[in-house]
Amino acid sequence: MPFTLPELPYAYDALEPYIDAKTMEIHYTKHHAAYIAKLNAALEGHSALQQQTIDALLTDLNYIPEAIRTTVRNNGGGHFNHTFFWQLMCKNGETEPRGHIGAAIKQSFGTFAQFQEQFNATAQAVFGSGWAWLVADKNGILKIMSTPNQDTPISQGLKPIMGLDVWEHAYYLMYQNRRPDYINAWWHVLNWPQIENNYNDVME
Repeated sequence: MPFTLPELPYAYDALEPYIDAKTMEIHYTKHHAAYIAKLNAALEGHSALQQQTIDALLTDLNYIPEAIRTTVRNNGGGHFNHTFFWQLMCKNGETEPRGHIGAAIKQSFGTFAQFQEQFNATAQAVFGSGWAWLVADKNGILKIMSTPNQDTPISQGLKPIMGLDVWEHAYYLMYQNRRPDYINAWWHVLNWPQIENNYNDVME
């Protein structure tokens, strides 16, 4: 099959007590795996599309045949977003960014605390299911945004630097309807060196 489930870079319980092991296991083995299975099924019979990277498929959805475009958008987006999301987290995450991304955040948003406040507000305001993102536009300007469902910033010509999954399946076992508690906890497991790499890759 053209797309496969990437290896999770840590154990299911590595992010406890902030994200519980059972949620990580279900999120990874059921939800992410299901997006991949449905994406692969949609691409059957489309050999040229099967050769494309997930980034290429999602960058210009107008090239996807209309009959499968929504399925590719939803499930391809789910695969891209989750593959990106797993890398953003780690055990014993640092509390604040350093390096270029730390300086860029302060330049764009004032202070790290102000950035956190704006990012949290965006994540909390997502209606239903979706994502909150820190992205860079084609000029390298940082901005905070959200996308519904499994839509991705790359489909809008933007480059993701970091993103938070606020679908209920990402937090409901532990936090139930308390999305703000989940958002606040997530800051404790951020892999800032990876986010720094994401930013540097975009700015090259």
